[in-house]
Amino acid sequence: MEKVFVAQRVATKLFASEKAVDAAMVQVSEMIAELVQARKDMGLSATVGNDATAKFAEAMQALASARTSIVEAHAQLDETRLRVGIRTKLAGFEDKDAYPAVQGVLREVG
Repeated sequence: MEKVFVAQRVATKLFASEKAVDAAMVQVSEMIAELVQARKDMGLSATVGNDATAKFAEAMQALASARTSIVEAHAQLDETRLRVGIRTKLAGFEDKDAYPAVQGVLREVG
């Protein structure tokens, strides 16, 4: 199998991983906002639900760390791509339904 197609498979999984962590961060941040708004709507003290809110804040920090690690891994994989002699840039499609057979596009660089 050609290296570029193997790299394309890896890139597709990488983009999906990045997107999944970003989506999780959005969900957790919305959950935190919902907890705060629910407490306010019910007229409850700031101490009510504080422990749960703090746990979601911890989860957000863990997701932020995961995102940083994935971004760093992305940079390392890009270096590896060059070292193995792949001189194309792999980019993900936002609208995968428009291109069902291919989830990344090869674009020549430099």
